Amino acid sequence: MFNFRTDLAVERRDVYKKANNLENEIDGIESEKEEVDKNLKIERVFITNENGEKSVRKPRGTYVTIDIKNLKIARDEEIQKASDVLTSELSKILDKHVTRKEEMLVVGLGNIYATPDSLGPKVINEIDVTRHLIKYLPQYVDENTRNVCAIAPGVLGTTGMETLEILKGIVENVKPKVVIVIDSLASRSIERISSSLQISDTGIVPGAGVGNARAELSQSTLGIPVIALGIPTVVELATLVSDGIDIFIKNLQEKAQSNDYLNNLQQNDKYEEVKEALNIGDYNMIVTPKEIDDLIENMKDIVARGINQTIS
Repeated sequence: MFNFRTDLAVERRDVYKKANNLENEIDGIESEKEEVDKNLKIERVFITNENGEKSVRKPRGTYVTIDIKNLKIARDEEIQKASDVLTSELSKILDKHVTRKEEMLVVGLGNIYATPDSLGPKVINEIDVTRHLIKYLPQYVDENTRNVCAIAPGVLGTTGMETLEILKGIVENVKPKVVIVIDSLASRSIERISSSLQISDTGIVPGAGVGNARAELSQSTLGIPVIALGIPTVVELATLVSDGIDIFIKNLQEKAQSNDYLNNLQQNDKYEEVKEALNIGDYNMIVTPKEIDDLIENMKDIVARGINQTIS
């Protein structure tokens, strides 16, 4: 299949279908779409067997993508509506794995000093933690309050420890029943940057979005369900250029200025050639929009509110 870097299951599904000229759904994958309003859309992808896993290179499970248009200029009521949608979708996935009152650990991955990678730590600052209140001041806490703790474990370069090592220690001592992890992802569409949100119940690979993948966080490595909230914050430069070449070729063809070489280039995968041309030494560039600060702040509000409403 085309080897574009993307962590979104819906994009990997679409790329595979395009590469194999498929009109129907891939064997082993089911999907459904829902339009909440003109600015909010939901697409759910369910990977159900080994063929589905191999096709999109994602483990079987549930992947829900929420697309939010015009997020950089969203008003508070629009942010609240998006967080309500997140609450609904997150609750459905959580209910499959844990009961209402079981303990929860919320983890914000990333580097707070690098804007495209700062969403996770920023969300943690907004989470309504209750574990300490339940433990030390139970008389002031409603009996139905969920036990919630949270951590932003930092990055390997500042802690010297893999995130998996840190979380294993926490899980062993705190004994939560489920982990919710927030992290940055990579998309193949600039339009999805901090304007899409993927919820999955298959865990996550920290740092994948910024090209620095670490040890996997999943039920197989932590021993409890791991729900991942991933937000695309970067696009690989080679992907953007390859898409630009597609547009260039299409425009030439529409003007009847194409030749055999261009026709052949249109039919073949240009990604690897473009990637090789754009790599400088060991560096592979990733791109984020100039509005990333505002986008991150708005997405932080959506994610934090959505999680707090889910666990309240």
